[in-house]
Amino acid sequence: MIRKFSLLAVLAVCATPVLAQGEVEAPLEAPAEAPAEAPAAPQQADPAAAYEAARNQLGILKFCNAQGFSGEEAIAVQERMIGMIPAGDAAAGDAAEAKGTEGVVSAMGAEVSLADAAEQQGTTAEAQCQQIESLVNELATQLPAE
Repeated sequence: MIRKFSLLAVLAVCATPVLAQGEVEAPLEAPAEAPAEAPAAPQQADPAAAYEAARNQLGILKFCNAQGFSGEEAIAVQERMIGMIPAGDAAAGDAAEAKGTEGVVSAMGAEVSLADAAEQQGTTAEAQCQQIESLVNELATQLPAE
């Protein structure tokens, strides 16, 4: 459950730009007789990807704090959430966090700068930082007591 929550803020920021990078034009008309397909089973989150996304988000929060766009409370919450998920590859986590500290959101196999993500969503990097901070701090209220 925490894995899903820790990705919410990153997805809120980069979903539109990241998804736009992978868009494929759909045909205008569906085939007349499409075969019936069974609904897809829910996919389990990849623990390694969740760990790297959480570490990238930690880096983004540090970037936002360094820019004066957010406070340190969200950083502490994010570090606590990272401690609650299975640890992944330390080197990959370090690299993901480093990208975040440079203002690069890395998730779902794509990367976009926080500034570009903000521009594509018609907002500012400062507003994006504040949105992430707010979401992370809100998640803090749902975490078990220390």
